[in-house]
Amino acid sequence: MSVAIVTDSAAALPREIVDRHGITVVPMWVTVDGRSVHEDEIPLAELLAHRDVKTSGPTPGEFEAAITAAARRGADAVCVLTIAATMSSTHESAVLGARAAGCEVRVVDTRTAAGAQALVVLAAARAAADGAPLDRVEAAALAAVGQVRLVASVPDLDHLVRSGRVPGLAGRAGRALGLAPLFEFRDGAAHVLRPARGTTAALDRMVARCRRDAPPGAALQVAALHARAPEQAEALLTRVRAVAEPEVAFVASFGLVMIVHTGPGLVGLAWRWVPAAGDGRAA
Repeated sequence: MSVAIVTDSAAALPREIVDRHGITVVPMWVTVDGRSVHEDEIPLAELLAHRDVKTSGPTPGEFEAAITAAARRGADAVCVLTIAATMSSTHESAVLGARAAGCEVRVVDTRTAAGAQALVVLAAARAAADGAPLDRVEAAALAAVGQVRLVASVPDLDHLVRSGRVPGLAGRAGRALGLAPLFEFRDGAAHVLRPARGTTAALDRMVARCRRDAPPGAALQVAALHARAPEQAEALLTRVRAVAEPEVAFVASFGLVMIVHTGPGLVGLAWRWVPAAGDGRAA
């Protein structure tokens, strides 16, 4: 059985992984001064110059078109993996688009975003590449949903506070103390962690949390995330490789929709420890 994989651009998948696994990425939208464009159609500088910026997920019609196109290319079924339903209307749009497509489709809420979402998508893509039926592709994705973690640091929590992702009190405390805010995205929501004393300490804390999760014999998959901070993401990946050898490792750049909510300067780590009995091949 041939299963096609579809996701939204919040997954921050690097182009080489998209191309290698034949993943269809449906772009998110931004609206600036009443003008709506796909997030890859507007420069970041222009976007950040406006305070009244709205974001939205792909429309049901866009998901329907992506699913239908996959079927025309010969896919017997389609697995759609979306950003957390608690964070965006994208999941609902995907469900509506799948119903309208009229073919065999499963829509999976990854309950996360960015690099962690990318690792879930990758798990589904691997299962599909092995010829697994739709049930097994969905099961592989759901197993990854339960295993991925995402911790990140931002220069300040202002953008997350404005977007309603974290309480205002937490943002004010971080600014007052001059610390590096840390948060974890889990179960569809951002949770503020104890701040670090500077960026270096924040990166070290991320790597330590990743190592702490490691079960015996498990294979490590990691994505170093950034929002216009590629050097810090590379430094973070170097720190990971100093303590463990991931068999999947890549740097993932946030799209503009995610940057609207986090602000530029974010650096983070998404990881998944794949049990020894699981599929641990390289991406």
